[in-house]
Amino acid sequence: MQKTIFVIDDSKMNLIVVKDALKDQYRVIPLPSAAKMFSLMEKLTPDIILLDILMPEMDGYEAIKLLKRNSAHANIPVIFLTSTIDESTKEQGYQLGASDFVLKPFEKTELLEKIARALE
Repeated sequence: MQKTIFVIDDSKMNLIVVKDALKDQYRVIPLPSAAKMFSLMEKLTPDIILLDILMPEMDGYEAIKLLKRNSAHANIPVIFLTSTIDESTKEQGYQLGASDFVLKPFEKTELLEKIARALE
């Protein structure tokens, strides 16, 4: 059975690109906001989450904080998708429980490898 991946990004184009890159290996559910993710998680738990950091309303940092506070979802691996990765971004992300980071625009092979690693 295919693993389920939630992809949360406020950019419709990014959602399309990620879904196209992963659809052959995974069940990909694109979501335009963290609020939509939490709403869907009441019915469906993903195997992994790809989460944009910079989003309006609730950014990726706030979303992962809420996610990790919930014992039912705390062990779901989260990979941050971001357009900038510097030391403070990485440090904050790892402190909040991120499994990894992928720089946008991403390389399909790198993204697949990081997802496979996080799911092990």
